[in-house]
Amino acid sequence: MIIVAGHLTVAAEDRAAYLDSCRDVVEQARSTPGCVDFALGPDLLLADRITVLEVWKDRSSLDRFRGAGPDDALADRIIGFDVKEFECQRFLP
Repeated sequence: MIIVAGHLTVAAEDRAAYLDSCRDVVEQARSTPGCVDFALGPDLLLADRITVLEVWKDRSSLDRFRGAGPDDALADRIIGFDVKEFECQRFLP
């Protein structure tokens, strides 16, 4: 199992619009075989921060979905990020 977790930084005044523009990405991810969960959400304390959480059954599922990464329109709006991948050997229900 692969867990992707961290945060993105966008302009505070753009955060709501950025998240709204990610709806299709979230829907696509959640419908991808091998996706256990995929969520983006506003941080409760920092107006420019978006929390990222993805859970994938395996590396091939994640790689198949990820492809080349976010499209340029979304990527250009990201000011910074700190997102890491973690491999989990055992999943407890």
